[in-house]
Amino acid sequence: MGVVIIDGTTVRDFVSNEAQFIKSVDEQFAALDLNNDGVLSRAEIRTAFESMRLIETHFGIDVATPPEKLSKLYDSVFDGFDVDGSGTVDRTEFRSEMKKIMLAIADGLGSSPIQMVLEDDSHSLLQKAADLEASKTAAA
Repeated sequence: MGVVIIDGTTVRDFVSNEAQFIKSVDEQFAALDLNNDGVLSRAEIRTAFESMRLIETHFGIDVATPPEKLSKLYDSVFDGFDVDGSGTVDRTEFRSEMKKIMLAIADGLGSSPIQMVLEDDSHSLLQKAADLEASKTAAA
């Protein structure tokens, strides 16, 4: 785990750095594409979100969510990514949705810096945003 100081501007700057953002999102896509077929299936997206435990916890505390409700939530997430309704999520769809998610996070963070604890995850886009900001500061 690591602690970073981050705000909405840090996240927006990361998304605006198209080369870095696309490289990072493509690395995340590759890590999620468990069978290496170039698209993400419903099962691969679900596995990714289950591993993050975003839905099963509330502020880090486990909550009892009925399996049917979890399935509906995961299906809804998948449908949001599967813009063309093909039944799979391609790299372009994934990039587009991750950009929307990151910009929504930036809006939520606003302009006041906050201290955030992040899991050690080489694919964490928030960590990469913080690292990009730190590299700019070090270079100045």
